[in-house]
Amino acid sequence: MDEQKETLQRIVSTLANKNDEIHNFIDTLNQTIRNVQVNSSKVIRELDEEFDALYSVLDEMKGTMANTIQQERAHKIQALHNQLSQCGNALESSEELLELAARTLNIMDPTEFSKAARQIKDRVTMASAFRISLKPSISDSMTHLMVDFSLERHALQALRFLPVPKAPEIDIAACLVADNCITVSWRMPEEDSRVDHFVLEYRKTNFDGFARVKDEQPWEVIDYIKDTEYTLSGLKFDKKYMNVRVQACNKAVAGEYSDPVTLETKAFVFNLDNTSSHLNLKVEDTYVEWEPTGGKGQEKVKGKENKGSGAPSPKRTSIGTRPTAKGSRDRFTGESYTVLGDTTIESGQHYWEVRAQKDCKSYSVGVTYKNLGKFDQLGKTNSSWCIHINNWLQSTFSAKHNNKSKTLDIPIPDRIGVYCNFDGGQLMFYNANSKELLYAFRTKFTQPLLPGFMIWCGGLSVSTGLQVPSAVKTLQKSENGLNSSTCSLNSVAQ
Repeated sequence: MDEQKETLQRIVSTLANKNDEIHNFIDTLNQTIRNVQVNSSKVIRELDEEFDALYSVLDEMKGTMANTIQQERAHKIQALHNQLSQCGNALESSEELLELAARTLNIMDPTEFSKAARQIKDRVTMASAFRISLKPSISDSMTHLMVDFSLERHALQALRFLPVPKAPEIDIAACLVADNCITVSWRMPEEDSRVDHFVLEYRKTNFDGFARVKDEQPWEVIDYIKDTEYTLSGLKFDKKYMNVRVQACNKAVAGEYSDPVTLETKAFVFNLDNTSSHLNLKVEDTYVEWEPTGGKGQEKVKGKENKGSGAPSPKRTSIGTRPTAKGSRDRFTGESYTVLGDTTIESGQHYWEVRAQKDCKSYSVGVTYKNLGKFDQLGKTNSSWCIHINNWLQSTFSAKHNNKSKTLDIPIPDRIGVYCNFDGGQLMFYNANSKELLYAFRTKFTQPLLPGFMIWCGGLSVSTGLQVPSAVKTLQKSENGLNSSTCSLNSVAQ
């Protein structure tokens, strides 16, 4: 019966999973139907806009051409009117001469007749009627302003929907996730010289396949990509995966999206745990700042205090004890100006970075088991490892574990990278800018780890959600030959 129950449970579980897939697919189909309705309405609006623009161009051209014809007509009519005026003047002058000649013929005195005849002859010789052209100066033809739209009409009749570019194909093998960047590479299934640019869309998700519509995040868009590769940089990997898709566009239309590809972007994300931090520390997510009173005041404590601190103790204020948050572990107190991360490391490889303010007097960066006591300081127990920077009076740089310290004779970087390989027993500190190795611990981690930070007089900013940089991976592989001085503080953690 137990076996039958187990078999039935497996069947029910499989069926439930299949039902979830069908529900997911139904949501996708309904969303696709809505998208078809929205997109078809959008295309109709765009078609109306294109034809309206074409009508506008034709109307504008018609107006321009009609204006040219009207100007030509006015020019010709004006020229012909001028010629008409000249002919009228000439005709009027000729008729006046004819009338004068008729009167001259009636003169009987030979001398007077001879004089009048010479005057008429001179005027006739100069008469405008003999100088004007009796041919119209302007042709009445307007054929030079005729248009032939046969080619355009044929082109318009042949108008069809633009060929839509095919969907690109994302080359998964060429895609790369490294150094807080994602490089996406794709290709066209066939050569298309009309492709003008590409559009890349991406979104973060915790699903390795298609999420339900209600769980989907909006797509982020990168437009006008001219190449078939693009690198998304400056990312924070606060989700396990990232969906990417690409579409090709020509001058007027965009093609279908490529099949979405899911790239794994799992990274270590944590905040600082303000419920257990020292009361003199002001904690905000990924930033911690030391304040003399911290806005809260320092607990007045009796009992164990680590008086052997590597940095001088700041003057402590003394006010009543403040209760901790309900359900939280005891706050750090005394000279343990400590705050831990709120997420444990139990396996895998992880990386985060820390930047200190320029006026920071003393700070430590490292990891610890959860059993770090409220008076304990990082690196002074056998369950914590760190590097410590002391800028009080003179700068010192050291690695600490189990209350042992090793001075590091190297420049102090302004940004420190922390690499933790839990399964491989490696804790390495890097110059986050140059990726130069600062120090490496080798041990065997037997309990879950928490990122740990100590700060006095200043502030620390923590960057999480970072992939292990490729340069760190390369250096980590070469660390099998660590010399004895580098490993002098290493031990097997108990």
